[in-house]
Amino acid sequence: MSIQSLEKYLPQNTLQYLKIWFSDYYIHIKITRNRNSKLGDYRKLPDNSHEITINSTLAPQLFFFVLTHELAHLIAFEKYGRRISPHGNEWKDTFRRMLLESVEVYEDALQPIIVKFSRSPKANFMASPDLVKYFHIEKQDDKLQFIEELQKGDYFIYRNEKYFLEGLIKKKLSL
Repeated sequence: MSIQSLEKYLPQNTLQYLKIWFSDYYIHIKITRNRNSKLGDYRKLPDNSHEITINSTLAPQLFFFVLTHELAHLIAFEKYGRRISPHGNEWKDTFRRMLLESVEVYEDALQPIIVKFSRSPKANFMASPDLVKYFHIEKQDDKLQFIEELQKGDYFIYRNEKYFLEGLIKKKLSL
């Protein structure tokens, strides 16, 4: 799949970044049906080319975010070697640089969230409540609540199971 054929899945003005990031590599991009288990995937193929798969159902902003995540794997492995941890420091540094380099591609409301996330990128955007809220805005309905909106003693349903919130535990994160 050519970079240009990806345009229909991407926000505007992304091709300039992809051309730079793709330039040194032969990459097979596969657009897949929706997968609940993952949004995208990277692997190096036996012929030393690269394969990235991404769900076709993602909104353009999320599609670009996931593509950037997967390309960061490719670039980090090529730069630092295959023995690095998939979501270790080398990948985090690569992903951080790519996110900040391309931050202007994202909508104005998303840009500060991307900058904040880039300070300590996680393997899964679901680890960032701000990203989760942003990327699920169009799917919200009156019944959707986030855990931080619940109070001690509230009941909630998760995956068709009823739960009781006994309390909230806060952890201090070390920086």
